[in-house]
Amino acid sequence: MSTRPSKIVCVGRSYADHAKELGNAVPDRPVLFIKPPSALTALDAGIEWNPDWGNCHYECELSLRIDRTLSKENDPAKVLQAIGAVTLGLDLTLRDLQDDLKKKGQPWERAKAFDGSCVLADWVPVGDVITDWKAVHYTLEINDELRQKGDTALLIFDIATLLADISQVFTLEEGDVIMTGTPAGVAALQSGDQLKMTLKGQNQDYIWTTFVK
Repeated sequence: MSTRPSKIVCVGRSYADHAKELGNAVPDRPVLFIKPPSALTALDAGIEWNPDWGNCHYECELSLRIDRTLSKENDPAKVLQAIGAVTLGLDLTLRDLQDDLKKKGQPWERAKAFDGSCVLADWVPVGDVITDWKAVHYTLEINDELRQKGDTALLIFDIATLLADISQVFTLEEGDVIMTGTPAGVAALQSGDQLKMTLKGQNQDYIWTTFVK
């Protein structure tokens, strides 16, 4: 499927350890924000941002592609059936700018939805990767050093709950992307960094690489 998403729905503070490392309260309902399609960039194009905007943090996330429309759906089985493919993505965050916006009580879009802020790897059919949505594992290494370990068993809200909640607010259309949130271990990227994301599959691991310009 090559459908361009109408939107990229992102979940903030979905792992308790990540919320705590940034000094944020653990939420009692999913924290949602949106990136526009213009935020998408090719993995092999590398990562870049305007250095005048301050530090850019990596946030590696399990990402889902919606293959059928979801609107105000509460049935967990139907919600999960709408997911056609999965991959890993980087939700790039201009952390200095985000902190400033938070202090002013302003929205995060300048820090979260800028051009190139959504880096997605290749889509993999759900059946090739997922046997249990509560046991999906992935990692991010930078310069051969393990930085993040993702485990959906540690999500504050499981995948079905997340999608059901999102569908109450936004109609999810074919091709839309859900970024399910990042585990602890985020930090600033540096020029020349080499990134490797690994998604653990049923019969093989899926590995993608990119770099900071």
